Parts: sequence; structure tokens; C-alpha cells
Amino acid sequence: MSTVDIEIKNLHAEVEGKAILKGVNLKINKGEVHALMGPNGSGKSTLSNVIMGNPSYEVTQGEIWFKGQNILELDPTERARLGVFLAFQYPVAIPGVSAAKFLKSAVEAVAPEGNKPSAGAFLKELRENIAYLEMDDSFINRFLNDGFSGGEKKRMEILQMLMLKPTFAVMDETDSGLDIDALRIVSKGVNKLVGPNLAVLLITHYERILQYIKPDHLHVLIDGRNVLSGGPELVKKLEEKGYDWIREEFGHEVLVS
Repeated sequence: MSTVDIEIKNLHAEVEGKAILKGVNLKINKGEVHALMGPNGSGKSTLSNVIMGNPSYEVTQGEIWFKGQNILELDPTERARLGVFLAFQYPVAIPGVSAAKFLKSAVEAVAPEGNKPSAGAFLKELRENIAYLEMDDSFINRFLNDGFSGGEKKRMEILQMLMLKPTFAVMDETDSGLDIDALRIVSKGVNKLVGPNLAVLLITHYERILQYIKPDHLHVLIDGRNVLSGGPELVKKLEEKGYDWIREEFGHEVLVS
């Protein structure tokens, strides 16, 4: 059996008959942060949705192995219980459901049988994490993401991550729309969990979040394929030169955003 913690093998997926992912291969170990960059339309968000099990996306080929299982055979709830977490690019509002009730239900849903936290322990940890993310206590009673600013929605995603303690977290453009202060706070929340028990796939368009959350590896996705991988030094090259040089050097068709 492979010693790799997460392995995506030859993943193909489509939406409404249109092929989006055309053979993605990635290996990620716990304790590592892997950044994924690429032009608009290259398949980054599709990959995140496929990992989490969004039924709108049809997997036509490939496997995703995590904790000894091909998670493509599991529904989204089972994947969450296994330790998979997705921070959405566009978090949805749920009017009528308070953030506290939502988080309590989510924590209880992924907790092992007989190991659900008491109400007191849950509230104590929730308040500690809210303070850590420099959020106001009023967030506890507000309806989830209802009337939230973009920055507040992204902090709520990270608050969910802190409460659920996943072992494989996919961050889908968590930095989009954030000002510098919100970016710093969101990154602080992610870094609180980064360590030997967590693998992170950080999807982004911009170098700036990678100044706060340091990647161990960087991958470039173009036209549904990861065409180039490297270390942190690749970030600077992409920021300076964009993606056209990849087409020139490696012969890949680059999508223009």
C-alpha cells in the first residue's frame, strides 16, 4: 500500500457533458501545503468540488485515495467524516440557521460515535476560535453568512475548519475578495491547524496568500491537467511571467482569462 496520504490518480471529470478535468495527478502527505494555481477556466474549482463530492460533477475516470479508501465511492457526508473539508470560494447563506447551531450540528455529524462534545465544551472552543479569528461574539447568533461581508464569510469558513479539525483541507480561492487585514486573519486561522496531522490543497490565483501560508509544493493546472510542479520558488516566476511561458517552454495550450 502507498505511504502517500492523499493520491489523486488520472482524474477526469465533466459537467453537462463538457470535459473539465483531463487527467489530474497529485500526491499530498499530511504536514504538507500544496498550492494549486492556473488561469481561469483551467479546472481548479472543479477539482475542489470533485474532491468533496458535488453531484453536479461527473467523474468519468480516475481515483482519489485517502486513508486507504477511494473516496469517489463515498458520499459527501462520509468524506467529511473521514476528515475531508472544503472551504468554498463562494460560501452560501442559510437564513434562519444560526452559525452556532450550524457548527454544533456539523461537529456532531463528524464526531466518532460516543465522542460528541458536551454543549459547554463546544461553546468554550467556539468562543476561543472566534476570538482567535478576531471575530465578534455576535457571530454565534447571526444566521449563517446571511448579510455577511465577503471577509466575514471567509472567516466563517475558517472557523468551521478550526471546529471540525479535518485531516485533508481544500481551500478554494479562500483569498478572493479579501482586504489585507482579512487575508492576514484568515491565513492565521489556517496556519493554526497546519502541521503533521493536516494536508492542505490551497487553490489560489495570487501570490499574496502564499506569503502568509507557505507552500511546500506548487502545481500549475492548465486545461484540466496539472502541467508543471515545483517548489516555492515557482510562485515568484508565475507572478512575474504569468502562464504564457509555460506554453512556450512546454508546449501546452494556455487559457486566457
